[in-house]
Amino acid sequence: MTMRAPTSDLPIVLDNLSVSAGAVTILDRVSLTISPGAPTILIGPNGSGKTTLLRVLMGLQPPSAGRITWGGRADAAPEKRALVFQRPTMLRRSAGANLYYALKAAGIPRATHESRVADLLQLVGLENFARRPARRLSGGEQQRVALARALARDPALLMLDEPAASLDPAATKAIEDIIRAVASRGVKVVMSTHNLGQARRLGGEIVLMHRGRVVEIGAAAKLLDHPNTPEAKAFVSGELLI
Repeated sequence: MTMRAPTSDLPIVLDNLSVSAGAVTILDRVSLTISPGAPTILIGPNGSGKTTLLRVLMGLQPPSAGRITWGGRADAAPEKRALVFQRPTMLRRSAGANLYYALKAAGIPRATHESRVADLLQLVGLENFARRPARRLSGGEQQRVALARALARDPALLMLDEPAASLDPAATKAIEDIIRAVASRGVKVVMSTHNLGQARRLGGEIVLMHRGRVVEIGAAAKLLDHPNTPEAKAFVSGELLI
């Protein structure tokens, strides 16, 4: 199975970008470049703007001010991007049928569907679950189906919003193994997490957000072991950021 896709949407450049809802500023003058390579991990407290930033990267949320470009283009269709939400919705059908639906929606040739579904299920460790009703799977298994469904379109950019939230350690490890496998195939992963251990295990670059702003960016080990800003020092030491 070929997971490598053209990275035409990369780099993604956010230039002084803001998102507001009425009088509330959700993202506040964010400047950030998402480049090919190891996963980029967004960390920060609830309400810091991580989910909104993922929606902007996907193209689901337009900026209120500032600019975003995908591969140098200001208006790029999200054909090679995929976003998995923290609580994905399973279609009322089998795990395999969820993937068939995704392949059809992505315009993948029907002749390849059977082999693609088998490959995707194998990638996420659910090769024996094709006929299981998706909504009866455990939370971790549903999240793996959601990952496989997102990968059905062969994305160059995969965005994950707290993909292992509320999962037990075994299910979390399964999700992290999938993320590593996907990243090793050349897919750029951008994900949010509250788990600093997970950020260290998976991250290439870490972006710390607070109150809608990017307050520090750095390589995973450097930012987590030697943070520079007061906010980063407080967050990595377990203090509450308010």
